[in-house]
Amino acid sequence: MHIPDGFINIPTSAGFGAVAAGGVWYSIRRAARFLDDRRVPLAGLVAAFVFAAQMINFPVAAGTSGHLIGGVLAAVLVGPWLGALALTVVLVVQGFFFADGGLSALGLNVVNMAVVGALFGYLIYRGLLALLPKTRTGLLISAGVAAFLSVVLASMTFVLEYAIGGEGGASVGTVAAAMGGVHVLIGIGEGLITGLVVGAVLATRPDLVAEAPKAEVMAHG
Repeated sequence: MHIPDGFINIPTSAGFGAVAAGGVWYSIRRAARFLDDRRVPLAGLVAAFVFAAQMINFPVAAGTSGHLIGGVLAAVLVGPWLGALALTVVLVVQGFFFADGGLSALGLNVVNMAVVGALFGYLIYRGLLALLPKTRTGLLISAGVAAFLSVVLASMTFVLEYAIGGEGGASVGTVAAAMGGVHVLIGIGEGLITGLVVGAVLATRPDLVAEAPKAEVMAHG
């Protein structure tokens, strides 16, 4: 999912960089309303966990591999705004210190994984949660399905970016088919990991799950 330098042209990268900057700025403003002595260190722990988890690749198909994005996971644990900021910090550190994702493509990666992965993934999560019972099972299903869909949505956002300013030789249709097929499989892994991690936190410290409805914390179904 990390886009390297030169894969998307500079004008398109700059345009999505502006979108990313706007999303980060707005997230900072919204997150500031909810910051307290508990959420700040928890956001740091979530960022550290996502950073470490993104370093672990799992096989997908035909020699390809995938890794956790962690957008929905972060949003469920610390809220969408802090979740998006945690993903942004991870991407900045990866780009500057580990060459994982190009620096000119940093804005593209922030849009795909922090804005789409965390913020839009969170909207899907809340929509599913509104339809399902306010129980642990309902929350875990909502988080897992939202995580799956957020990966697919992020991959299609990349296809849009490629269609606007892609520098590769492949057609947009070829890229869309490849990205969609692989990221459906990656999304399944993302959904399972998200559900397992959220479930583990709920079982031990449900008070640390910022986006768990009160009724869910009390219910065991």
